[in-house]
Amino acid sequence: MLKTILYSALLLMLFFISCNNQANNDQPPVLNEETQLQAQIDKFPDSLLLRENLIQYFRDNNNYNKAQDVTDAALKKDSLNARLWDIKGTLFFETTDTVDAIKSFEKAVFLNPEPEYIMTLGSLYAQTKNPSALTMADALVKNPKSDEQKQSLFIKGLYYSSTGDNIKAISYFDTCISIDYTFVFAYREKAICLYNMGKYNDALDVLSKVLTVENTFDEAYYWMGRCNEKLGNKDEAIKNYQAALQIDKNYIEAKDALTKLGAQ
Repeated sequence: MLKTILYSALLLMLFFISCNNQANNDQPPVLNEETQLQAQIDKFPDSLLLRENLIQYFRDNNNYNKAQDVTDAALKKDSLNARLWDIKGTLFFETTDTVDAIKSFEKAVFLNPEPEYIMTLGSLYAQTKNPSALTMADALVKNPKSDEQKQSLFIKGLYYSSTGDNIKAISYFDTCISIDYTFVFAYREKAICLYNMGKYNDALDVLSKVLTVENTFDEAYYWMGRCNEKLGNKDEAIKNYQAALQIDKNYIEAKDALTKLGAQ
């Protein structure tokens, strides 16, 4: 009798295992994120948002070649889409291809002179010492959709900073700060100008002020480290770089600086 019960129980267990395996076999295979995104695009080929999601997926995974391929494919269908040209420029910029980045941003502005596109192109012109930055800055203020006087002044400051006129650049950054005292990038750029002029203590004062505005501004700590290095304050510099890395663990410049100082 006991053997019969055990045999019946074993058969019942095997039946449930078989059913469970069959159910599992009936489940569709799990698709990876790339495949899922591509499948959605195939279903809705006119959706720009879906293509942007796929581009962002490749961008997040540092696969810029595929990100550019998706962007180029989208531009073949809609070559007059300013948003796509802006994305293309961003991808070039993030892979340090400044020349092609500028060409793409120029196309975006030509197609649709939105303030955000003008700001991007103007900033890149400024960083590459192109006087067209000043034209973009003026266009930003004149744009009826824009109230970005602060950004216009910031672009001009960047241009004069990159061309070595630190005094003039600082005047623009000071005006930015007077318009918006929370504009942390204006503080940073002012501090960099002072650093370039060898005024390390003055730069530290500016960086200390910006940290009262935003105490998690990693770049402020990094530049404090640079200033303290110049002043011979090695221990303070190490603390500054470490603080930057606590905020952004992937801050490569801070990591390199610590390595040079023999610290971690």
